[in-house]
Amino acid sequence: MAFDGVTIAAVAAELKRELVGGRLTKIAQPESDELLLTIKQPDGQKRLFLSAEASLPLVYLTGANKPSPMTAPGFCMLLRKHLQNGRIISVSQPGLERILRIEVEHLDEMGDLRRKTLIIEIMGKHSNIIFCDKEGRIIDSIKRVSAAVSSVREVLPGKPYFIPQTQDKHDILCVDQSSLQDVLSSKPQPLYKAIYGSYTGISPVLAQELCCRARLDGERPTAALTGDDYHALYAAVEALVREIREERFSPCIAYTGSRPVEFAALPLTLYQGGADHTESCPSISALLERFYAEKNALSRIRQKSADLRRIVQTALERNVKKYDLQLRQMKDTEKRETFRVYGELLNTYGYSAEPGARSLEALNYYTNETITIPLDPTLSATENAQRYFDRYGKLKRTFEALSKLTEEVKEEIDHLESIGASLDIAQQEEDLVEIKEELIESGYIRRKGGAKKARVTSRPFHYLSSDGFHIYVGKNNYQNDALTFRFASGNDWWFHAKKIPGSHVIVKAGSSGELPDRTFEEAARLAAYYSKGREQEKVEIDYVQKKQIKKPNGAKPGFVVYYTNYSMAIDSDISGIRLLDD
Repeated sequence: MAFDGVTIAAVAAELKRELVGGRLTKIAQPESDELLLTIKQPDGQKRLFLSAEASLPLVYLTGANKPSPMTAPGFCMLLRKHLQNGRIISVSQPGLERILRIEVEHLDEMGDLRRKTLIIEIMGKHSNIIFCDKEGRIIDSIKRVSAAVSSVREVLPGKPYFIPQTQDKHDILCVDQSSLQDVLSSKPQPLYKAIYGSYTGISPVLAQELCCRARLDGERPTAALTGDDYHALYAAVEALVREIREERFSPCIAYTGSRPVEFAALPLTLYQGGADHTESCPSISALLERFYAEKNALSRIRQKSADLRRIVQTALERNVKKYDLQLRQMKDTEKRETFRVYGELLNTYGYSAEPGARSLEALNYYTNETITIPLDPTLSATENAQRYFDRYGKLKRTFEALSKLTEEVKEEIDHLESIGASLDIAQQEEDLVEIKEELIESGYIRRKGGAKKARVTSRPFHYLSSDGFHIYVGKNNYQNDALTFRFASGNDWWFHAKKIPGSHVIVKAGSSGELPDRTFEEAARLAAYYSKGREQEKVEIDYVQKKQIKKPNGAKPGFVVYYTNYSMAIDSDISGIRLLDD
């Protein structure tokens, strides 16, 4: 899943068609490393989404809008000052570098015509959005990079802009057969690795595709290739270069079964046959939005939930350590019954002990076996018995206290793990509000002085089964309790992963309480998917009618008990279940 140079070439071609000649009417910065540009064209309004997020940099046209902060960041204000109402005159890509250059013509404060360039670098953790003047000098960037951060290149106002040459790679757009053979044969590697390691803008999947088009095994060492092999490979490369130069892109997503595994701006013959297939997309922007929308949202929510995760993880580690210590202490109390028996036997047979004896052999009338009782030779048999009773009493009290404490700590661990599971399935910022409130109510976060309880807008997931039954999935413990004890009726069905933190799943069954087998299976899949066992091949799911579910007094949020249930083991594939937008 690489945003490689060929994908950038497809994006550049689309932006040239859609944006050149348009006017920048709105510039927004929804996140610290994102821009959303609105461009007015004769055929309507276009939105360009730019992200320099380290784990998921993106560039594509979108129809979706995003809320902006109340106060615009400094970089956004700078762009508005220079580029507002400016006209886009060109979109270009240097070679097959993962770089886009958007040139904008605008009027300055004196009414003179000026040109500025917005440069988007899609380079993983080094991604950036850089604003330059006509001479190529940096005005500012969405991420400033000082010499202390990078020894390769500073990205600071006033510095000259240049493309960092961090890798010694060749331009595949300028390749000929002789140079291709020379470059690849000098690298003793599998062919596909030599290709993407030698040429700019070529990802591993595109290198494999070139091998496939040339009918060569990508894993084959370059040293084993013949002249005919290089001729076939060059023909495939030449065809690829022609497609790029003529902008004949055919965006597609490759699937293995129902799971999307790769995408490319060109057809992937590599994924044909068996469980593999490809699906075409109308444009590269449509492909990127479809492929990355969910991933981008999850990446963002993980950033926003980082503080909550840290609080939960710290508390969890502390409680797990406490629980382990308590279990070790509990193990030390296992001898308490032995000491009680020693005391009783000494009271019964102590008269036979010799003065100063270090042990006494006696018949244990509980097991009808002879045992040896250690004695303190300085004490009488009665005093030894009393000593054993004292030790028994102390260990018994310790055991009783620890039994209650370990139960409480285990409940706390289960509770924290369930909050962790809620953070894993959170998809929007609103989903974090109730989770934070639960941490406040549980004493892990202190409510700021005078602060009111947060307003909750998050709602449970709402699915529709293939047979038309409504299924609801709680996103956190408060929603789980609300679904199970306030929303569900007695004949509705309740599902949950067995002994694993996860969501309560409720199926509205009506007065009859009857469901088709397929709906039972789909609800179980949802319970498996929204649990900590999601990655397992099979998850055991308990299910029972809601009227069998009870909540003990004083139980933690989301905790329930039931004494009769059905079970099934099922996978967590929910791709065929329809999610409704409430």
